[in-house]
Amino acid sequence: MPTWRRGGFATTPSKPGLEELTAPGNEPMHAASAPLTRLLWLVTEVTGTVEETPRVRTLLLDAHGWPGHRPGQHLDVRLTAEDGYQAERSYSIASAPGEQLAITVERLADGEVSPYLVDEAREGDGFEVRGPIGGYFVWEDDGRPLFLVGGGSGVVPLMAMIRSASGPTPIRLLYSSRTRDDVIYREELDARAGEGLKVFHTLTRAQPPGWTGYARRIDAELLREVAFPAAERPHVFVCGSTRFVDAAADGLVTLGYEPESIKTERFGATGG
Repeated sequence: MPTWRRGGFATTPSKPGLEELTAPGNEPMHAASAPLTRLLWLVTEVTGTVEETPRVRTLLLDAHGWPGHRPGQHLDVRLTAEDGYQAERSYSIASAPGEQLAITVERLADGEVSPYLVDEAREGDGFEVRGPIGGYFVWEDDGRPLFLVGGGSGVVPLMAMIRSASGPTPIRLLYSSRTRDDVIYREELDARAGEGLKVFHTLTRAQPPGWTGYARRIDAELLREVAFPAAERPHVFVCGSTRFVDAAADGLVTLGYEPESIKTERFGATGG
């Protein structure tokens, strides 16, 4: 495991690459039909941390020059070792626009970046971030119902959407976790649940005594019980592992949802 530097960075342009060339709204550009913006690597300081679960941690960041973001977007993190070696990973933004920038990271056992962010990074430490990135998996609140389906740490960009909601927009979150101890943002979700937000948990491996939620993997029948009727044309966002996302999206199509109305984001092994 490299020894990562904790500060002493200078803001620099990112190396040229398709993912860094974006039009307004951060849509990747494949032609010179719109002005391109070169995203910068920004020096960021950790200003606080929140232990969400034994393996998941939220880092509050102060990134000077951060341009703002939309709910559902992500950013890149770059760590630099003492010998100059660098590693980059992408993480969903957990905070709502206008709030202090935050990412929520799950430690991967064989990871290179996530163990440092979850176990070692502390207040006052610095690294670099680049973003925001992404224009597809983004929610704009227009008053239509919002249906969110998350598996594990796939709840992170969905939480940014929940935190961004204002007014009477009806929101339903179906959240799949292995155990109760693996539920990220558990206390906040409990506090926010009410008239506007309804949260449905399913625990797939173990359930505590007296558990009244669901206790199985997401399928069409479970979705039928908790999703908005397709006729209400809700916004739909699904985030999790590839297998999880495919199962949820297929189930929604079975219920009459148009495939193009289901926005999905998958994550997999990236070295952590």
